[in-house]
Amino acid sequence: MDSQASIRLAKSSYHFSGVIFLDNSFSIGIFGAIFKMGRLFLFMLDFFTLLDDIVWGAPLLILLVGTGVYLTVRLGLLQVIKLPKAFKLIFADDKGQGDISSFAALATALAATVGTGNIVGVATAIKAGGPGALFWMWMAAFFGMATKYSEGLLAIKYRTKDDNGEISGGPMYYILNGMGKRWKPLAVFFAVAGVLVAYFGIGTFSQVNSITSSLENSFGLAPQIVSVVIAVLVAIIIFGGIQSISKVAEKVVPFMAIIYIVATLAVIFAHTNQILPAFGEIFSGAFTGTAAVGGFAGAVVKDAIQKGIARGVFSNESGLGSAPIAAAAAKTEEPVEQGLISMTGTFIDTIIICTLTGLSIIVTGKWTVSGLEGAPLTQAAFSSIFGTPGAIALTFCLVLFAFTTILGWSYYGERCFEFLFGTKHIKLYRSIFVVMVALGGFLKLELIWVIADIVNGLMALPNLIALLALSPVIIHETKRYFAKK
Repeated sequence: MDSQASIRLAKSSYHFSGVIFLDNSFSIGIFGAIFKMGRLFLFMLDFFTLLDDIVWGAPLLILLVGTGVYLTVRLGLLQVIKLPKAFKLIFADDKGQGDISSFAALATALAATVGTGNIVGVATAIKAGGPGALFWMWMAAFFGMATKYSEGLLAIKYRTKDDNGEISGGPMYYILNGMGKRWKPLAVFFAVAGVLVAYFGIGTFSQVNSITSSLENSFGLAPQIVSVVIAVLVAIIIFGGIQSISKVAEKVVPFMAIIYIVATLAVIFAHTNQILPAFGEIFSGAFTGTAAVGGFAGAVVKDAIQKGIARGVFSNESGLGSAPIAAAAAKTEEPVEQGLISMTGTFIDTIIICTLTGLSIIVTGKWTVSGLEGAPLTQAAFSSIFGTPGAIALTFCLVLFAFTTILGWSYYGERCFEFLFGTKHIKLYRSIFVVMVALGGFLKLELIWVIADIVNGLMALPNLIALLALSPVIIHETKRYFAKK
């Protein structure tokens, strides 16, 4: 059920309750209070939904993409020219201080980035904006690669060691150490937003809900039991710190990516005669819109641009400031090299995985079927070739994607928590995180999800300010490195 449907259902439920109990004088006091609380809840839900639309409206999306465009120009199309070198560096020998290898840092970032957005988000974008939305996802990813490069570079340059001797870095540190102590409130603002998102948003409830609903629909498993099992598994891993998280990410991320890529390629090549027409629809829809067809209501160019860019940004997280937290832990002394490695994450997430999802939906024609959207739309594309096993395979991928996202965000939130409160209370953070994961199967908190979405957007603001303010440093470091080469 999407958020708007949930809101409508909640409204109808509360109005219905009010009508029934007004006829019973004994119940007026108690249920009148409940009714008023319900009205207050709906008011808050409407308010935060409106605020969410404002935060993730045109200004922030323009700032996100605009920052990427600016950095792309200043860096001279580095994401194109240096992409082959970037992929070579992923498997190069590690040099310098750090907690984990460069590959492990990338895998940890991908664990958090490659998630349900690659399955659900792409389907939502195409259903709302037509095939042309996929083109604008590519544009968001293209410019986002320059942003992700810059984040990785600054993460290494301004990282520090904590009291436990572990590396700490990310936007809060390059704001504080790069821009100066007078900007500490901005760093604190980012860290607070990061903790809240880890606890209440991307890191827990939304991912656990994706896992529990998928397993309930496919196998009839009780959400409450599933969420507790997930919490136990998460606890076993995250209490081992970044070393434990990265070891799991190194093994699971390539495995789940390969399975999903092979499955989507099978769907696409089973419809080889539709591949060229699909690209035609993507490019034409990007600039002329998409006419109504079948169960698809049609989309204008504005829809394709807005949905494509928004889902692209949500999927690859370029500019949000999350990935550089993992990048900072890499064993390297060269900021530019880690920046290059970091930008491959956006390429893998959007240019490869999201593209394959989009093509599988378009070539099968399932995007024109009425009533299909989100995960069921992607599931229908898989089922058209593999039948029931295809739906099960997609469920398996969705569970892995969501689980690794939980692990990645547990680390992001932990580093933000440490910045705010120091290393003494890390076990407290981890314990609360595990509890939040367990609660994910018991709660249906539309309001908290909306608030989390808002805070997630607010994470981007201080990070983008820092990227623009420190762009001279980014340019200088880049020129210095390639002058040596």
